[in-house]
Amino acid sequence: MRRVRLLLFALLLLLPAEARAAQKEERITARGWALVEAGSGRLLLGEHERDRLPMASTTKIMTALLLLEAGEDLDTQIAVDPRAAGTEGSSLHLEAGERMSLRDLLYGLMMQSGNDAAVALAIHAAGSVEAFAERMNAKAAALGLDDTHFVNPNGLHDPAHYTSALDLCRLGAAAMELPLFRELVTTERYTTSTGDRVRTFRTKNRMLTEVPGGCGVKTGFTRKAGRCLCFAARREGMLLVGAVLNAPDMWGDAKRILDGGFSAYELRTFLDSEEPLGTVPVVGGRKKALPVAAKEGILYPVRGDGQDRIRLDLRLADSLTAPVEPGTPAGEAVLVVNGEIVSSVPLFTREGAEPLTLGWFFRRVMGAYLA
Repeated sequence: MRRVRLLLFALLLLLPAEARAAQKEERITARGWALVEAGSGRLLLGEHERDRLPMASTTKIMTALLLLEAGEDLDTQIAVDPRAAGTEGSSLHLEAGERMSLRDLLYGLMMQSGNDAAVALAIHAAGSVEAFAERMNAKAAALGLDDTHFVNPNGLHDPAHYTSALDLCRLGAAAMELPLFRELVTTERYTTSTGDRVRTFRTKNRMLTEVPGGCGVKTGFTRKAGRCLCFAARREGMLLVGAVLNAPDMWGDAKRILDGGFSAYELRTFLDSEEPLGTVPVVGGRKKALPVAAKEGILYPVRGDGQDRIRLDLRLADSLTAPVEPGTPAGEAVLVVNGEIVSSVPLFTREGAEPLTLGWFFRRVMGAYLA
């Protein structure tokens, strides 16, 4: 056995330096990582993607999401609570009582990764960090993030504050649905217009400039969490969101993961909302059947090598009884990939059908007789 190991080691030494370097470059350094397609949530790639790990400042994705979903005017100015001033770690160096707009605080939160801004926003929104954490956990539950728990709005270390790479991807995908959030995480330079002094923030996210289609989302670091990153890129209409937790080479990991995802998967249209998909019989109607269609299509990421087993099932109603209005529900279209239902859309009638009446039947008979 020892001789075999020595032989393998010798063969490795004989490899060209370029080949050894390439093998090293392909390795993902993250303790947990994942990549999903944003629209469907399909897990494309991952390893230890459900392990619960510290998330550091990627926490602030949830903080920003809750503030933006509240719908408050972003020009509203709030006074910085004394509990926020002096928060440890990365900071905007806010002063107690200083008045800043929600907009400026949100940019400071996401670009400067201000821990004090996170606390100020949390207290403004919920009255305390603890109450805001309850909202964060309620939102996590609503999103189905089963391996996530929040204790604070900024990601400062706490054993009870954690997520998984897969959950972080799905959180990032949910946040990226909001136009204002996308604006926050794609801005490279921002200067405040409120507060006791002018502050200029520059993004820490190298994905915006170093990756084709890079469009977000948030970095993070603590000594116990290591380097963390939630990242996103859009290419050829497909938005992929990834996450690496405790990743010594987080930038390299993110680039390799994105390249792997975009090369292995493509976003395919399985249903055209304009195309009639079949007909449903009508009982007691002037028309014997009505065409049905979907009001929206189905887009889903599939493997480019054809290894996915794909089936589109049309589950039409047995019949409809007149009168039938245009747009009446008439079944559903179901996309099945590898034996699992991954998407479904309702089907509706494209036309209506009036009921048969004695007067209509008599007029039709008389018209035929006179003809």
